[in-house]
Amino acid sequence: MKLKPLIAAMLYFALAAGANPVTAGPLAADQRSALLELREGGMRKLVIHPDALPARQVPFLNGDGAETDLDQSRGKFRLVNFWATWCAPCRAEKPTLDALNKTLSGPDFEVIAIATGRNSPEAIKRFNEQIGIESLATYRDPKSEAARAMGVLGLPVSILIDPQGREIARLPGGADWTTDSSLAVITGLMNAYR
Repeated sequence: MKLKPLIAAMLYFALAAGANPVTAGPLAADQRSALLELREGGMRKLVIHPDALPARQVPFLNGDGAETDLDQSRGKFRLVNFWATWCAPCRAEKPTLDALNKTLSGPDFEVIAIATGRNSPEAIKRFNEQIGIESLATYRDPKSEAARAMGVLGLPVSILIDPQGREIARLPGGADWTTDSSLAVITGLMNAYR
């Protein structure tokens, strides 16, 4: 991707978000079209919803084994990634999610990586150590209840949730979340839904 179109697109979203916030309604057609144009490589699989969809809130477990849910981080954008220790594409993707979390994590954004299915805490710890995960917290969905509730049919799947708890985009399969395209699409969606 050429740098000038990327900068122009980011500027467009910053201005459009301030002038015409869409948090109460659907994503404007021209905004959605511009976001779709930013998708390259693995990001081409990203489905950007024309209307925000309600995201089901089903409990999952934190690193201490206590129940939590997405409402605990309401008010920020969450990229919720469902993965498993046995999933080869997850092994390639998860370090890029860790890097994305390091880059964008803060009061407005967080990556929530949930190991779904039979993934013991020990196996998750070993997996994370082997691939160098540093910034992602450990979450588990041992009975795949959260994954089923959110319509996850295969792994990995990443779902972008807005601050109001609505699904605004979904990516089936793995992707590199450190590319210019990934960052442009994520920040563009965040600006559009602020």
